[in-house]
Amino acid sequence: MTHPSAPRPNGFSEATGEICYDLPSSYIPHPATGLLHLPRFLGKIRKHLKGELPKSYQRNFCKGFDRFLCLHLGVDPEQVIACVRETDADDDAALDARLKAIFPPDLRVHVWNRELVQKGMSEMGREALNEAKRKMGAQDRADIISFADMIDFDEGRIS
Repeated sequence: MTHPSAPRPNGFSEATGEICYDLPSSYIPHPATGLLHLPRFLGKIRKHLKGELPKSYQRNFCKGFDRFLCLHLGVDPEQVIACVRETDADDDAALDARLKAIFPPDLRVHVWNRELVQKGMSEMGREALNEAKRKMGAQDRADIISFADMIDFDEGRIS
């Protein structure tokens, strides 16, 4: 196993090998909404706005889980970016209020959270996940069963 602080050149961050170990797992729920992945998306937005989002993450920024979450909520990723841009970094309550203003009243949290944890479990998803595992040298890992698991593995949360 690669040390958690060392780059994984063949991982999800294969473009430059840079890995953001400080981003939250997609499995962490947003405190104000309960939505999984939202804290991670917000973390990537903050890095992006500071010019600190590595090229390895820019490739999928506002795509993948970020885009799927926004599609679920019926918002454009740019709206979420604007909420973060227009809020002081340390004012979580203000950011939560801005987000709730653009999000639908019924977030259908249970639907989104179930969908997120199952990404990679359909027949087509398993094929894509197995290809990603192969590229990372993790094809023998039976404990990596979803794309959220793969992200956690890539960022050292699963050893």
